[in-house]
Amino acid sequence: MIHYDKRILDNGLTVVAEQDTTTNMCAVNVLYKVGSRDEEADRTGFAHLFEHLMFCGTHQVPDFDTPLQNAGGENNAFTNTDYTNFYDLVPAKNIEVALWLEADRMMGLDINQKSLSVQQKVVIEEFKEVCLNKPYGDSWHHLAALAYQDHAYSWPTIGKNIDHIANAHLSEVRSFYDHHYHPSNAILTVSGPLAVDSVFRLAEKWFGKIKVDSYSVSKPSVDVNQEEERFTGVDADVPSPLFLLGYHMPGRNSQAYYACDLLSDVLANGKSSRFYTSLIRGKQLFSSLDCYVTGTFEPGLIIIEGRPMPGVSIQEALEAVQHEIQTVVDDPPADRELQKVKNKVISSLAISDLNVLNKAISMAYFEWLDSLDLMNQQERLYEQVTAEDIVDMTRSYLRASNRSIVEYRPTAEVSAV
Repeated sequence: MIHYDKRILDNGLTVVAEQDTTTNMCAVNVLYKVGSRDEEADRTGFAHLFEHLMFCGTHQVPDFDTPLQNAGGENNAFTNTDYTNFYDLVPAKNIEVALWLEADRMMGLDINQKSLSVQQKVVIEEFKEVCLNKPYGDSWHHLAALAYQDHAYSWPTIGKNIDHIANAHLSEVRSFYDHHYHPSNAILTVSGPLAVDSVFRLAEKWFGKIKVDSYSVSKPSVDVNQEEERFTGVDADVPSPLFLLGYHMPGRNSQAYYACDLLSDVLANGKSSRFYTSLIRGKQLFSSLDCYVTGTFEPGLIIIEGRPMPGVSIQEALEAVQHEIQTVVDDPPADRELQKVKNKVISSLAISDLNVLNKAISMAYFEWLDSLDLMNQQERLYEQVTAEDIVDMTRSYLRASNRSIVEYRPTAEVSAV
């Protein structure tokens, strides 16, 4: 149980604080309500670009990292479809260093042509390394575009096209910053030994005077309605065939999310899962077979990713997977099987709540979901899932008409090796 308190400053900044007296460290987290879904389809990758640009300094503090490191702290960031998150871990006595630095870059990031050019090169190299020069590295490009037609989830966080970042102009990058990186579009969370009233006082001291010149308007949600199976084949220089299946499922705020998450665990979490015992160890049809959920704010995907054994055709592999999915309906999880996957999830949540950084990140995440109380209800919601719920989710979502298939086929040169 995380005991938190929440206030909103006059400039719109949401502040959530939690006191943890078991540690001398403080976690300071700033979540900006901007992810890749807030980009334009012909100008993608900007949210991820700003994950890098936000460390390029301001006129007051040219180097973000050095003052924090001198204060005994460390920091990092990540971006996804729905938001961008920056976090600092620092000794509690030096928390004002972290707050000062975060407020400073929220108030006036120094976006100049030199820093933009440097980070463009960094992001372009990352794009090449992760997506272009790595086997199956562009898998999400193909699956997202297939499953999310006419939706802002149809491109990956790193961007749809490398040229979108390479051709980004300074003026549009500055405009993106002004539009999204300001107090009313941000959530500040702090977990550590400080009393919550002290945190609110310090938040007002460092962030309260930041003016709001523009306001972000989230894109309206677009319903995802798939009525027939979709398929794309990818001929690529990959070592072996591989397929990805994407099934639409409810978003993170839905009660159905918890049953879908446990369904993915029943199928593929660990060596007692159905995929492993039947299709990997038993029939030896796959060298690897996984199932997981994306957990996005808007309707997400249940993804099944499989690499068949040599000599096993993609068609045979897909039929085996679909047969195993049907066994969940025909032979629902027994109490022991279901409780086992529940215990794994619940123990993971409990361990996560022992860490101040994890708690700060979680508080920001659930506040952005507009469901802060949900943070402390997850264990109960997982426990309430029944075998009947698992069967219902299987019938509702793991059906062929709701499925997008991406098949990787090795080129002739690779196949001949």
